[in-house]
Amino acid sequence: MDYKVGLLGRIAFLAASLFLLAYAIIDSWGVFMISLFLILVVFQIIYLLRYSEGSFNKVRVFLDNIKQDKYSQLYPVKFDGTETDDLHIEFNAILAKLKEDQAEKEANYQYFRSVFKHLSIGLITFGENGGIQIVNTAAKRILDVDELKNIGEIEGINKELHLAINNLRTGGSELIKIAHPDGIMQISVYVIELLMRGEKFKLVSLQNIQSELEEKEMEAWQNLVKILTHEIMNSIAPISSLAGTIQGEMESKIDNVEQITPAEMEDYLMGISTIEKRSQGLISFVSDFRSLAHIPAPKFSSIAIAKLFHQLEVLLQNQLDTFQIELIKEINPKELILFGDQTQIEQVMINLTQNAIQAVEDSEVKRIILKAFIDEAGKIILEVADTGKGIEEEALSKIFIPFFTTKSKGSGIGLSLSKQIMRRHKGNIQVRSIQGEGTTFKLIFNG
Repeated sequence: MDYKVGLLGRIAFLAASLFLLAYAIIDSWGVFMISLFLILVVFQIIYLLRYSEGSFNKVRVFLDNIKQDKYSQLYPVKFDGTETDDLHIEFNAILAKLKEDQAEKEANYQYFRSVFKHLSIGLITFGENGGIQIVNTAAKRILDVDELKNIGEIEGINKELHLAINNLRTGGSELIKIAHPDGIMQISVYVIELLMRGEKFKLVSLQNIQSELEEKEMEAWQNLVKILTHEIMNSIAPISSLAGTIQGEMESKIDNVEQITPAEMEDYLMGISTIEKRSQGLISFVSDFRSLAHIPAPKFSSIAIAKLFHQLEVLLQNQLDTFQIELIKEINPKELILFGDQTQIEQVMINLTQNAIQAVEDSEVKRIILKAFIDEAGKIILEVADTGKGIEEEALSKIFIPFFTTKSKGSGIGLSLSKQIMRRHKGNIQVRSIQGEGTTFKLIFNG
């Protein structure tokens, strides 16, 4: 209210001065009086402008303080009910709120920075120019450095790790071995690309999984010993028993060979034949196991998916016709090319398609779908889907274990072999199965 009264008073006083100036000019009061009134009018105009701009200047200063994050200034309040007082009260309330928000934001920042710093997983963030923004204690410990200013410095620590960090895109991961004073470390590298305020940067996580790998390796060796022991004992026990029986029988009659009847001779021959068959079975088992342990390194070349699917169809055409199975091929784009080992990928596709054929043999709808496409992440996907009865949920978690099989005939190494081949291609194999609706195997190539 005081601002309006003051403004109106000054306007009225200016109007009166202008009236007197005009009257003095008309009535010829003389140069001195006219000049005096003119000076008075000019001063009143200047004073009026300064007075009217006073509140705007306060707002401008207020906004400048906000722009510069200066929230400590307080505007005087007289509690006299004037508009200036009300304006100062609002200014102070806004500044107090902004100061509180700034304190809360700073507290949150320090909290997350502290959490970031003390996580057991190594974390590094860096911008497009390679400048390190944040590096936590775990990352320094893994890299065995006291300070890290640019991501390029990692090249001097481990070139393979530096390449992985620079080449991996969002969701990409890689296992890297690095030398460390505490010994060789297996590091799992995972990368996420982020955009904040128009600036791109990467978040890299480094996790030492050496102990977990050693634990899994020990578990794998124990499972291997169990499998070998079980299979070998199953074959050796009856062979040993039968060989002992035949030996005892023949030793008792070695002095009287002529007493051996044709029926007894036939029993001996049958026993020896059984020993031979079980021995061959044991040799076959060891051979299968050896094939799992000696997968050659992939020889990468361009593979035309359309040609691969056609070769697969020609190879299995006889089985498809025998069981009247419909084979559908879907490729998008038609000219899709995969970079991998031709022979090994063919072997994986043969294994999966053979399994699909066996799965639909007794189904009402006998259909196998071979599909190839590029997913949203730019990964090449090959799928083998069937309309069989599906895989039981209990067996789903075990189908990639060597020598595990749900079929009465089969070695149980096909899927395990396929998984190893996919790992050699830095890819993965997944399965989805619904009872009564069928099974889909998905080969994922990271490119």
